[in-house]
Amino acid sequence: MIKNDVQLGEGVVIHQPDLVNLYGCVVGPGTKIGAFVEIQKGASIGANCKISSHSFICEGVEIEDGVFIGHGVMFINDIYPRAVTEEGALQTEADWAVVRTRIGARASIGSNATILAGITVGMDALVGAGAVVTHDVPDYAIVVGVPAKIMGDVRDRERKK
Repeated sequence: MIKNDVQLGEGVVIHQPDLVNLYGCVVGPGTKIGAFVEIQKGASIGANCKISSHSFICEGVEIEDGVFIGHGVMFINDIYPRAVTEEGALQTEADWAVVRTRIGARASIGSNATILAGITVGMDALVGAGAVVTHDVPDYAIVVGVPAKIMGDVRDRERKK
């Protein structure tokens, strides 16, 4: 379902609009979105991005231009999530604050990666499949593992081509 409050840029491609959940978000021009993707209110996706199937982009996530998001990528926006308050009542939006996350231009996030709240992934960085990103990732860094650790620099790979 794509709610009326979604701002879609020119040329956005959503091959299966009945199989996505988009509300209150902004999606830049030329971006492609796969099936079973959820993009929540307050999230923004830049131009010419690819958001693969089964990914979850929560409130407070900013994805800059040209970013690749692999299948099943999960973003977190709460450092200490709880279902209930100390009194046992279900939490509401008033009981917690969104922690923002930013993905820099042309970064690539591999399938099944998890990006914790408050993280910045730098421009052109590469996050390996299945990585759990618990700290900021510098521009051009290659990170892999649980927790994700720097294993290289994408510029070195480009020089070898």
